[in-house]
Amino acid sequence: MAIPYLDLAVQYKKIQSQIEPKVLQILASGQYVLGPEVVACEKELSQFTGVPFSSAVSNGTVALLNALLAIGVKPGDEVITTGFSFFATAGVITLIGAHPVFVDIEADTYNINVGLIEKAVTSKTKAIMPVSLYGQIADMDEINAIAQKHGLYVIEDAAQSFGALYKGKRSCSVSHIGCTSFFPAKPLGCAGDGGAVFTSDSEIAKKLDYIRVHGQTRRYHHEYLGFNGRLDPIQCAVIREKLKFYDEDLNKRREIAKAYNDAFSGLKGATIPVVRADRNSVFAQYTLAIPQREEFIKKLDQMGVPTSIHYPSGMHEQPVYKNLKFSLPVTEKLARQVVSLPLYPDMPQEHVKTVIQAVQKALS
Repeated sequence: MAIPYLDLAVQYKKIQSQIEPKVLQILASGQYVLGPEVVACEKELSQFTGVPFSSAVSNGTVALLNALLAIGVKPGDEVITTGFSFFATAGVITLIGAHPVFVDIEADTYNINVGLIEKAVTSKTKAIMPVSLYGQIADMDEINAIAQKHGLYVIEDAAQSFGALYKGKRSCSVSHIGCTSFFPAKPLGCAGDGGAVFTSDSEIAKKLDYIRVHGQTRRYHHEYLGFNGRLDPIQCAVIREKLKFYDEDLNKRREIAKAYNDAFSGLKGATIPVVRADRNSVFAQYTLAIPQREEFIKKLDQMGVPTSIHYPSGMHEQPVYKNLKFSLPVTEKLARQVVSLPLYPDMPQEHVKTVIQAVQKALS
């Protein structure tokens, strides 16, 4: 019998008795947009991250878009970002009319290579948007230093790293703005789409809240361009309940990742994830690099072990960017090798053992 790649239903069962009365209470209240549940959720998210201002929004893509709008990115500007991420990272830059400038990644962490960032800075550069990929925060101190030198903003795309630590600080607290996603498959997922933006800058915080309600500073008075980007109270109720045991879930994720690392570290034909000593990972994905990936995936599938690929190509290779000319050899190489294994907090130990045995057999 095949094991699941991810089992969201088992997590819901843990909080079912707490969530369902709360949802019914929200429905009975008639307060379906913003309101006290959203305010409480933002307060608890701020407490968790250590960031004074948070803005709950409809999804992680909107979080990134709002951040760019809040710092005044406009058509013709450039935003430096990694070439290896989910397409939303680059897509929001282009939607505004700005230009993504792709930088290659580190071969071991898959995060943006900070040694290449400064070479990409031009007079048109407005911001740097690193992605904390697979659950590990990028080299933010070095990135922030480059930004300060050139008068740039830094936006952390923390869609995969919410809760991770970097030198004692939480993801979303390590730059001017942090953006995350509460998509159900994320480490902290709601029951649909959701996201949040974090900042310590009170002026940026005001703009973020205005932008998510069509740029209104008061009813029918629009000082900014914005759109409908709010997170609804029911999703906030789910997030608040999951946040209560989120650190426990992160520890479980790391325990499973450690079991995988211990089992796979000596295997030929596979490279295990590398986590820097001054930070940790929430392991949004547990990703191996396998040169013979297609054969490996086929063997695991035959043994009932599912896999996923995050991501099969660099963003600069997407058809919509066919006219852009970026050379990102590390991105292109690893995009053909990465493969992610099942990992979620409530994963049964027998399933963990099954995955380990299947990987060992496939690579033997």
